Formats: sequence, structure tokens, C-alpha cells
Amino acid sequence: MSHGQHEATSIFILSLRTVVVSLLCAGMFTAIPLAQGQNYSILHTFTGYSGGGEPVAGLTMAGPGNFYGTTAEGGSQDAGTVFNLRRAGSGWILTLLYSFQGGVLDGSVPDGPVTIGPDGSLYGTTYEGGSVECAEGCGIVYKLAPPANFCRSASCPWTEAVLYYFHKADGAGPAEARLIFDQAGNLYGTTYYGGTNGWGTVFKLSPSSGTWPETVLYNFGGGVDGFFPWSGVIFDSAGNLYGTTESGGANSAGTVYELSPIGSGWTKSTLFSFNGGSQGDGAVGGVVMDAKGNLYGGTISEGSQGGGTAYELSPSNGQWNFTLLAALPAAYEGPLDSPTLDAAGNVYLTSKQALGNGAVLEVSPSDGGWQLNVLHAFDGSDGSWPTGGVILDASGNVYGTTSLGGPNNGNGVVWEITP
Repeated sequence: MSHGQHEATSIFILSLRTVVVSLLCAGMFTAIPLAQGQNYSILHTFTGYSGGGEPVAGLTMAGPGNFYGTTAEGGSQDAGTVFNLRRAGSGWILTLLYSFQGGVLDGSVPDGPVTIGPDGSLYGTTYEGGSVECAEGCGIVYKLAPPANFCRSASCPWTEAVLYYFHKADGAGPAEARLIFDQAGNLYGTTYYGGTNGWGTVFKLSPSSGTWPETVLYNFGGGVDGFFPWSGVIFDSAGNLYGTTESGGANSAGTVYELSPIGSGWTKSTLFSFNGGSQGDGAVGGVVMDAKGNLYGGTISEGSQGGGTAYELSPSNGQWNFTLLAALPAAYEGPLDSPTLDAAGNVYLTSKQALGNGAVLEVSPSDGGWQLNVLHAFDGSDGSWPTGGVILDASGNVYGTTSLGGPNNGNGVVWEITP
């Protein structure tokens, strides 16, 4: 497949906006145990249009019962929104904080989540909009500042500022990449394509006298180097960055990479190349790190059962050892976002197309191995296609979104699973 063809077909992983999900025939999957005692509820159903729709990314928690998120469509210009969902008594209230305007001056299609900055503002990216070097715009990095303290009403406006416009040569199409801050206040993220070689970038934005100039930390070269970083990067305690690429590597099945600061620059190492077989293919979702420095992630296809894998990479004497945590059945598909860990070592992830509509999965340590359980299987009426990751609160409740489905014309939902 050519670069142009891949760009056209990979944008939003075969495009949520055009693919019609059909239920898989009975008997084509291996049963996964359904976790007992899990209660599922819908916290909000998106209405589409002015109410926002298609929440591709997961949520960001600001505190107990207080979440921020994005919708890739809807809003005043149908270019996507940023929202707040807050518990109010026994119910929930959703407030749209901003509607993207699209075009060359603003972004559109915010596929990624928001990050709460040290100043209390929200920071994120849009996949499209902005500069015209790309057909639908190359995307932007934005800041959404809360209302002034004197404004007490829930309807008080938030103020958006575009921090950076991508221009293809310096990156394009930041996808489901959550931005992260370092201690100096710099922002880090990835673009799915663009850059010097056209295969994606890792970038840094540094605040400077009211502007945010960009530094490209790495341009992916394609081939064994890896390419198309869909998800973002994470830091370790030494300041190294870790991420994944959907494609490329020694076996053309995706990679896990590390960027390490050296002097005034960065050096990139490929920690692991998936084999496209038992280890899986397509490291679309990013990685998370536990307290021991082990990395966890997933692949979207292949594995011993054909539906992708959940894995652990452990550092040992300068090498990284691969451990298969779970092989997903062929009727499933591995995560499009990073997994989430809890204090007990359980790994939570989503499967976009499990049995047609998707599922929330838990991989738990069990008798020296790992057990894969289904926390909830979506049926369309209660949501469909959970493309973003999940978050947990202090009580062990799990929260997330589905980009489609739900009881209101299929525009997606925000959901909660309580143990």
C-alpha cells in the first residue's frame, strides 16, 4: 500500500464516519469470561449537531465526578467540541465549553483528549483544520482557558487560543495523542503523519513570550524505523519518552520506541518490533509504565487468535522482554488507545469492534499468569465502538466513552462501570 493510500485509509483507523458495523456471525469467536458484579450505566448521551457527537477520545478527570472530554463532530460549526461533564446530585450535567470553527484559523475534528495544564487550562489537538498544506488542514494545538474568577455562571465562556498550526513539513494530523507537560511547562505530543519524511513526528512546544514555537524531536523515516504514531508519548522518571508506531519495524508490524535527551538533542531507540504473528500487529494504542518501569500496551490485530494482543515489556540488562498477557479472539480488535493500570496490577483496555460493537476488557494477574475478562460488551443501544481508553476513580469505578451508538441516533455516550 502506498503512503497516500495508507494515509487515506488509516485516517481514524478506516474512518468511523464511513464504516457501517455489521454483527459477526455466531460461532466465530472464542468466549471470554464476563466479569461478575459489574454495573453499567450511561452518564450522558450525545445528541449530535449542536450537542456534540462522536467522542473518539477518552475522558480526563479533574476531580471526583468531574470530567473533561472532546467530541470529534457537532458543535456550532460541526467541527467538534470540548465538554465538561459534572455530577449534580443523583444526575450528571454536560456543558459544552467550546465549539471549534474549522477552516484555516481554527481546528476541527478533535480526536484526542484534553490535558489539564498547570494553569488550570485545557490543552489538546485537532486532527484537521488550520494550515492548507494538508487537504483538510494539518491540525492545531490549542489552549482553552477557564472563565475569570468573577464569572460564576455555568454558561460563562471559555477562551480558546491556537498555540500552534502544523504545516505538514513539521508534522500533521495529531490523532489520539494526549499531550503531556514536563516540569518546565513544555508540551510534548506526536503527529500521525507529516514531518520531513511524511511518516509522523514527535514534537515539543515551548512557551516563549506569549508564543509556542515547535521543535521536532524526531521525524520517523518509515520502514524498520517505524511510522504512523497514532498515540502520544509518556515520560519516565529520567526524562525519557516512550511511544508506539502503528506500522514499520523489523517485521512491518509496529514498534515501541524510546527517545532519550542527549545534550541539546534527542536520540531514538526501537525497544521492540512486533512480529506480526503471535505478538500481534499494529501498535496503534500507546503504552503506560508501572512503578517498576515495565511498559504495557496492545496491538489491534493478529496474535494467536487473530484479534490482537495485550502485552508487557520488561527491561532486563539493556534488553526489553516481551510477555503476552492476552490474545484477543478474532471477533475482537485490540485497543486504539493506551491501557490503564490500577494499584492491584490489573490492566484495563477497550476493544473497538468486539462482537460488532466493542467491549471494555480487564486483564488480571491470576495464578502466575493472566486472565482476560469482559467488564461490559456493548450492544449498540448502550453505545458502540469505544475507541478511547478508560480512567478509574479512587473507588475503582471505570469511566469512558463510545464514539458511536447509544439511544440517541448513535452519536455516542459517556459511561460508567461500577464494581
